[in-house]
Amino acid sequence: MSTTPVRRLPLRGADLVLVAMQALWKREGVSNNTLMIVQCDGPLDPARIARALERFLGVCPWPAARLRRPFPWGPLHWAPRARGPLAAPLVRHRHLSAPEALHVELEAELNTAIDPRREPPLHFSILDSVSEATGPQSALVVTWFHPLMDPRGGQNLLAHLAHLDETDGRAPWGGAPPAFATDPDPRPLRERGRLGRQSQRYMRALVPVSPVSPGTGLMKPGRVRFMQASFVGDDHGIGGVRTTREVCWRLALVGRTMADLWRRRGLPDLPFLVPVSVDLRPKGELGATFGNVLAFHFARFKPSETTDMATLTRILRDQMTDALRDGQIDASAVAMEFLKYRPLSLMLRDLPGTATRETFSFNFADLGDVPPALDKLFGRRVVNAYHAPSVLPRPGVGVFFNRCGIKNNLVVSWVEGAMNEEEVTRIVEGVREGMRWRPAR
Repeated sequence: MSTTPVRRLPLRGADLVLVAMQALWKREGVSNNTLMIVQCDGPLDPARIARALERFLGVCPWPAARLRRPFPWGPLHWAPRARGPLAAPLVRHRHLSAPEALHVELEAELNTAIDPRREPPLHFSILDSVSEATGPQSALVVTWFHPLMDPRGGQNLLAHLAHLDETDGRAPWGGAPPAFATDPDPRPLRERGRLGRQSQRYMRALVPVSPVSPGTGLMKPGRVRFMQASFVGDDHGIGGVRTTREVCWRLALVGRTMADLWRRRGLPDLPFLVPVSVDLRPKGELGATFGNVLAFHFARFKPSETTDMATLTRILRDQMTDALRDGQIDASAVAMEFLKYRPLSLMLRDLPGTATRETFSFNFADLGDVPPALDKLFGRRVVNAYHAPSVLPRPGVGVFFNRCGIKNNLVVSWVEGAMNEEEVTRIVEGVREGMRWRPAR
């Protein structure tokens, strides 16, 4: 398997934002990792994963690339090695002494920052454990430098590797590999420039003052931690309102739990500023694997507005509808692409508060369903799969949803010093109660 050699893959606009936000905390050396944890019903064979990776590198070099920038003002891009064969990312294999050790290993993965200029931007770990309740299990952990790809890209990558494993060396994809990255925007520069300026004006008028967050004032952040819980329950609606799977309902619910935190901490009733990612891939299609193929909508609401969930959900839905109607989401995607012409220190100057390293009030994402293509991996049945991303010291906390089969997964990532475990437990319980979920067995 081979394709015409590709010299470089430019970072997309959302990738550049992620790099620039991490650069705000360069002195503190914070991690920009994200994890995808796939729990399987038995031990995985590391040789099968390594073999699939080698085959994948024959058609796509980016898992083994390095982050490059030819000049201080040049575009950041992924570049494979100029000479010699590509070295496949590592596949580590560890046997854990107890199932409880799994979470310790996962948090260590989250905090061991990947340096994409000197090492591959992703690696794989197989963590085996045995419990009395479930017997032998394996967790396949994919760890990557977040600007390489978004969660859906991580799922796509695993689907590609599983496909290569199943074909056992035969030509995959019918001889024509899928598009691993998106094509450049075909619109003329004049039109894209107009949209970029529109987004710039919009960003500067988002909120009258800088937002506050759990990490406001934090100067010496601790480790990134995360708490994960799986639930089952009815997703068809509560009391006749719209389905609880709607993103605006879930954001309103998380906002209500955050407002409780704000009240207990005595934080001011300033508007929350929350980025909501919008996947730009065509619906119903596999779409690109590499690059964060995202635009952003920015939700705004005050802690005092979270008492009436139905009203707040309607407000958030109207905000998103207005942003779509006015072209703000498309304009934000276009504007981010122009960041490649700026040095890192100027990339975020249009966001309110970045001069003091304030960005958002909290992070939030609903990552949707794990695709059916990942029901099985490398000869094993997938029991559950979820994502655990790192968060920056400010805002200091993020709440993330996804669904795998009948399991609703909730992950709260936080930074020690910005939050404590008791506060995180309150958030998890508040979301569980609001969704009327019950723990999954």
